[in-house]
Amino acid sequence: MRYDTIRYDLAENIATVVMNRPQVMNALNTQMRAEITDAVTRGGKEARVVVLTGEGRAFCSGQDLGDGGNAASLDLERTLRDEYVPMLMAIADCPVPTIAAVNGAAAGAGANLALCADVVIAAESATFTQAFTRIGLIPDAGGTWLLPRQVGLAKAMGAALFAERIAAADAARWGMIWEAMPDDGFAEGWRARARHLAQGPTAAYARVKQALRDSSSNTLEEQLSLEARLQGECGKTRDFREGVVAFLEKRPARYEGR
Repeated sequence: MRYDTIRYDLAENIATVVMNRPQVMNALNTQMRAEITDAVTRGGKEARVVVLTGEGRAFCSGQDLGDGGNAASLDLERTLRDEYVPMLMAIADCPVPTIAAVNGAAAGAGANLALCADVVIAAESATFTQAFTRIGLIPDAGGTWLLPRQVGLAKAMGAALFAERIAAADAARWGMIWEAMPDDGFAEGWRARARHLAQGPTAAYARVKQALRDSSSNTLEEQLSLEARLQGECGKTRDFREGVVAFLEKRPARYEGR
């Protein structure tokens, strides 16, 4: 697929997907959603970590309300079902770790696009806003599923009802994101995090993702059984053998992701 609304870069086993519509704060239109879906799927095959970030002063301002005419003509149910679901599931089901490097404002669907990633790292000046009720909507793009699990019902309800900006530092303190970094070190900071994951035991990371995501719907007994099965699979990987040998030899492990 040719990319016109994003940039895709592959280096050091890191696939970086940059939303590139800065003139509209990287608002999501039909084309961008399709391109993100394709790029994340591609990155999951070509790289060992996928990073999603934004060009300019915003990460993503959410749905482009001018896409395809006026807001009144939008078929929101169809758009969510046919365009957002594939994009969000491409991120959630990506076989390698995903990082949202939130460089600026993340609002509406843009906020929840970020929260769908495995790890969210934000610049301290970044903000997260569940802006939906400002225009008479409910949080979508996974927001009603993600937020209660990340911050609890009370914080999720307040964020959704009041639609107030949440500073990156507050989001980190609440457990909404992994960390907030100083702006002047943000670009190198998220790249260092991405390199760490890209050099790690990718096969184990995939099973970490599965185990943690399945835990919310499993009983303790079911989760223990799942852990045993996934750990058995990890124990048969070359990365496990390399990790043990490296530990015994007191040297850094050289993981291959298999």
